[in-house]
Amino acid sequence: MMKATRFLLLVWTVCSLQLLKAQAPAGHISMQEAVQAALTGNPAIRLSRLDEQIASSKYKQTQAFFLPRLGLSYTASTTNNPLNAFGFRLQQQGIEARDFDPSLLNHPGSTSDFSTRFELQQPLVNMDLWYLRKSAAKQAEISQLVSGRTREYLCFETRKAYLQLRLEYDRQQVLAEADSTAAAVLQLTGHYYNQGLVQKSDLLNAGVQLKDIEGQLMETGSRIRDISDRLGLLMGRETGVVYVTDSSGDVAADTSVGPHTENNRADLKALELGIQAYDLKIKSFHMQYLPRLNAFASWQLNDDRMLGFGARAYFAGVQFSLNIFNGNLIRNSITEHQFEKQKLVSALDSRKKELRAEISSTLRQINDASFAISRQQLAVEQAAEALRVLENRYASGLVKTTEILAAQTQLARQKLGYAEAVFSLNLSGAYLQLLTTTKF
Repeated sequence: MMKATRFLLLVWTVCSLQLLKAQAPAGHISMQEAVQAALTGNPAIRLSRLDEQIASSKYKQTQAFFLPRLGLSYTASTTNNPLNAFGFRLQQQGIEARDFDPSLLNHPGSTSDFSTRFELQQPLVNMDLWYLRKSAAKQAEISQLVSGRTREYLCFETRKAYLQLRLEYDRQQVLAEADSTAAAVLQLTGHYYNQGLVQKSDLLNAGVQLKDIEGQLMETGSRIRDISDRLGLLMGRETGVVYVTDSSGDVAADTSVGPHTENNRADLKALELGIQAYDLKIKSFHMQYLPRLNAFASWQLNDDRMLGFGARAYFAGVQFSLNIFNGNLIRNSITEHQFEKQKLVSALDSRKKELRAEISSTLRQINDASFAISRQQLAVEQAAEALRVLENRYASGLVKTTEILAAQTQLARQKLGYAEAVFSLNLSGAYLQLLTTTKF
């Protein structure tokens, strides 16, 4: 019976592995390769670059505040209106003495005019637009910083998924070792049961433990596929590939924190630039109370023929304008932007306080994980030695089946605790890097 059970277990394991391979090919990948793939293939990166380009285009649009505007138009008109008809003839420089005949003035008949017009508008002094352009430049810088922070956060998420996948592989290895040990105990217990040395409950307990480990192995395999899919999405790749990570190891997390982290991090600098942008917008509204100075000119050709360009005339000047009152629109706009600025100032102050708290908490987590690793190493060694002693005594029939099963569970639990401590240390180190990075 025990040989048949082992044979069926072997068949089930082989079939499961073959099914896994058929569903998704495995591909080894290092953490650095995963991060680099995410930076080049993740859709969020492409979107952040588009946001940069949009902000840059909006800034370039402000060149219109200072560059000249030149327009060309061609207009064909016809009328029998006495005033407009006389004006057409006057613009065409074709007025004669007979045109002042009252009957002709009152009843000109159909009169046509074909006008070609070149227009030039040149802004000279517009201080409100000057500060508005400066504000747009700040917005472009903010977009670059936000894009950089997006890349930093994407790197962290990729590292996190990679570490989670590595933890599941460590868990799978521990469970595979436990499965092998549990199967050996089940076989030995079955042999003792056939000889009448143990009770049936011992045999059943050994079988239950083996089935429990097999179920955990199945769940771990599912989690490996799930995390591989998430890692593939982060890298901008198709799902369905089961990725294989590097083996885990103790990583000494960098706990150094720069003295100016809270002032140089990309997202915090973006908030600071946002405050500066609001200052410039407020100045722009204030400058609307100042006069504007702009130049304009036009050159016009008029004729009574469609392709005629006989009469030529120009019109040029400089306009000095002042906004005296516009229904308190400027005043209320200034108040609105001052409130928006105060909102950003409060958000920046809160974010800096949260950052300091997060850094302190992460440093404590790193210390706790480092201590847990050293503690779990010793616990694994002791649990392994205890299991070895009990296995020898069990082979001689000196201990109960429940004792050997408890020792196996304890060893697996301590090994998993060690793997989780390593994972916690690596993840905390990656998060500390995200919190304290000052440039991408």
